Amino acid sequence: MTSAEPKPLLEIEGLHVQVGDREVLQGINLVIREGETHVLLGPNGSGKTTLLNTIVGLPGYQVTQGTIRYRGEDLLTLSIDERARAGIGVAYQRPPAVRGVRLRQMLDVAAGGELAEDEVAFLIEELDLERMVDRDVNMGFSGGEAKRSEMAQLLAQQPELALFDEPESGVDLDNIAVVGGAINALLKGERVSERNRAGLIITHTGHILEFVNADVGHVLYNGQLACQGNARDLIEEIAENGYDKCVECALCQNLS
Repeated sequence: MTSAEPKPLLEIEGLHVQVGDREVLQGINLVIREGETHVLLGPNGSGKTTLLNTIVGLPGYQVTQGTIRYRGEDLLTLSIDERARAGIGVAYQRPPAVRGVRLRQMLDVAAGGELAEDEVAFLIEELDLERMVDRDVNMGFSGGEAKRSEMAQLLAQQPELALFDEPESGVDLDNIAVVGGAINALLKGERVSERNRAGLIITHTGHILEFVNADVGHVLYNGQLACQGNARDLIEEIAENGYDKCVECALCQNLS
C-alpha cells in the first residue's frame, strides 16, 4: 500500500508582479507540498526576492495577474500579520534591527507566548546566542549573529511554510553550517513538530546546499521559472556554464 501524496501547501498560478513601472514576475507557476524543501536559483535581478516578498505580503509588490493559494485559501486577501499567523515565516537576507525589543522578548512573540524556559534555553544554546539574547534585536550584531537570531525566531515560530532569502549571504563558513543545521532542524528535524513543514530557499551561490537537504531546485530567469531539477546538479551546471546554458541543459525539465 503506497502512502498518499502530500497535500499542496502553497500554490502559485499565472503570477505576474509589478514593482513600480516594471513587471518583474511574468507568469510564475509553482506548487510546494507539505514536507517539501524547494530551492530557487537565479541571477541577480531575476525576481527571486520579489517572489518571496509577494508571498509574505510586503507593500510595493503589485499582483497584476494570477493567484497565490495557501492551504487552498486565497493568500492575497490576507495582511502581512495574518499570513504570519496562518503559518508563513520568513528569514530576510538583511535582517532588520529592532531598537527597544530584546531578542528574548522577540522569541516569545514569535512563539505566541508558548515557549517553555527549557525550549528558550535550547534555542539559545544551539544557535550560540548567549551574548545576544538580552540585547536589542540585531542591534550591533554581526552578519552571522543576525542570521542566527533570525533562525532562532523562526524555530520559535515553527511556521508551516518557511521562506529564506539567501541565508548564506554575509556570513562565514562556520555560521553557514549553524544556519544550515537550523534550517534542517526546522524543515526536516524530529524536535520541532509532527506536522510536515515546507521551505523555499533563495540562494545565489548555492553554498547553503552543503548543509540543507533540498527536494527540488528551480531556476528563475528573466522573470519566469525556466526549468527545474535536482538543486545540486543545477548549481554545478550554472557554475560551469552560466544561467543561459543551464536553462537549456539536459539536467532539468524545461518549463517554457
